[in-house]
Formats: sequence, structure tokens, C-alpha cells
Amino acid sequence: MLVAIRSLIYTTLMILTTGLFGVVVLVSALLPLTIEQRYAIPRTWGRFLTWLAGVICGLDYVIEGQENLPKQPFISLWKHSSAWDTMAQMFVVPTASWLLKREVIWIPIVGWAVSTYRPIAINRSAGHKAVNQVVKQGRERLAAGMGVIVYPEGTRVAPGQTRKYGISGALLATQTGAPVVPIAHNSGYFWRRRSIIKKPGTIRVVIGPPIDPQGMDPRQLNEQVQQWIEAKIAEIVAQPGGKPG
Repeated sequence: MLVAIRSLIYTTLMILTTGLFGVVVLVSALLPLTIEQRYAIPRTWGRFLTWLAGVICGLDYVIEGQENLPKQPFISLWKHSSAWDTMAQMFVVPTASWLLKREVIWIPIVGWAVSTYRPIAINRSAGHKAVNQVVKQGRERLAAGMGVIVYPEGTRVAPGQTRKYGISGALLATQTGAPVVPIAHNSGYFWRRRSIIKKPGTIRVVIGPPIDPQGMDPRQLNEQVQQWIEAKIAEIVAQPGGKPG
């Protein structure tokens, strides 16, 4: 019961905080600032809300493998199993363009704020056109010095499960030569999709070694990334504290 109360308090504060930060972002977009400078706002948002989850819900985190982050712009392929990872992505990797469904940018205030950061907003039902859009706009973002963040499974997946990876992130990598960094975590075990319950514990985020896509087939690259991510998550949850007791 106490976990549910704390989770409800946190969720309420998260919604209010996100709305407030959305307004701040929209105001900042009117100022003569670069995206890199303005990225401090979503980065602060992510850090604050993940910190707040620790204070209220006892949900802490650790980040491992930061030495694996390349110096040049890169593509990070993330496991997507929780709302938590959408906050963590803001500060785990450098300034990046987010690949997301276009419906997100239609959300009043928050979606409008997101749209000011040059995301790659796709129509997920557009098929090959959406893939071409990712490659075209992703190439532009990388050339501008931004990274690209992709959830290759396309949607949040329940803990312990996976689904076929979409090809767009891997295709972008093989066509541009940008390194690919796989990122695994166990957040879905503590904060499940479509649930307000945040269970206490420690989320482990593991940043994998960068993969050079030169000469690789996109499907081969996807397979390598998926195998690494799923194996790493299995390793995390098999260890003490890897999932709620």
C-alpha cells in the first residue's frame, strides 16, 4: 500500500514537473540559443525526475560503461521497457535527436516543446517511407553534430520479452558509418509499462562497446545489437537486486 501511495505522489509530481519544463522549453525556443545550449533543459528534467524517483519511491540507478561513448556523433539503440528510460536518455548520452512517433509532438505544451529539439517524428504506419525519413533526417542530425536515439523495438516491451527490431536505426548506421552503441537496462522490472507503480531498487544502465557498422548488413547489425542487449539484461536480472524481490 505504501508503495502505491508513493508511486501516486511521484506520478503526480512527474506530470506537473513535465508540464512546467515544457513551458520553460517553449520560452527558451524564443531566445538566441543553440540546441546544444537548450538541451540543458531536458537534461535537467531527466536528472531531476530520476533523482525524485529515488527520493520518493526508493528507485535509484547506476550507469556503467560511460567510457564506451564515442567522441563523435553516434546512434544509440536502447531497450525500451519503461517511461524511466525516456528520462534517462536525456543525460546518459550527449545531445541527440530522438526518434519518436509523430503523435508525441501533437501533445499540447510537452509535444510542442519536444518538437523544438529537431526530433525525427515518424508515422509508424508509413512503412518504407518512415524508414527513408529516418535515414534522411538522421543523416542531417549526425552531420549537424547531434547523436540519434532509437528504440528499435518501436514501443515499450514487457520485462523479459523482446520483439523484432525495426531496421531504420541500423540502416542509418550502415549508410552513414556512424558508430552504434547498444544500451541495456532493467528499468522495466521496477517500473512496468502502463503502471503507476514504481518499486524500490536500483536500475542498472549498461552502455555497451560501440559497434563499427562499416561493411555490415543492417539486419546483421540489428541481430548483433539485440543479442547483446538481451544477454546483458538477462545477466543483470540474474544478479542480486537485478529485479524486485
